[in-house]
Amino acid sequence: MKTSHILAAAALSVLAAAGAHAENYEGVQAPVSAVNRADVEAEAARAASAPNQNVVRGSRGAEPFKAVASSESVYAQAVATASAPDQNVSSGSRVNSRVISTMPNRADTLQQAQKQGAPAAK
Repeated sequence: MKTSHILAAAALSVLAAAGAHAENYEGVQAPVSAVNRADVEAEAARAASAPNQNVVRGSRGAEPFKAVASSESVYAQAVATASAPDQNVSSGSRVNSRVISTMPNRADTLQQAQKQGAPAAK
C-alpha cells in the first residue's frame, strides 16, 4: 500500500513539474500615442485639480434656463386657458353627460373688444 502511495506521489510530481513550465513574458504592446509624455502629465494635472470633477451634472443645481417661446405668447395662452368656459368640466364629470360650452371665452371677448376699439364689459 505504501508503494502505491509513493508511485502516485511520484507521478503527480512529474506532472506538476511538466505543467510548471512558463512562457516568457514579452510585455504589453508598444504604446502608440500622438501626444508626448509631458503633455499627458500636464493634462492629468489639470484634470486632477479641476473643481467639481467627481460631481454628476444634476447635483450642481439648476441649469441656466433658455426660453423657447416669448413671454407675451405664454402669457396670452395662460390667460386664454384660465378664461376658458367649462375648463374644469369633462365628459366624465357626471354619468351620461356631454359638455356643451354655452359661454364665450372671456379672453377672446376682451381681445375682440380691444381690436374694435370699444370698451369691454368687465
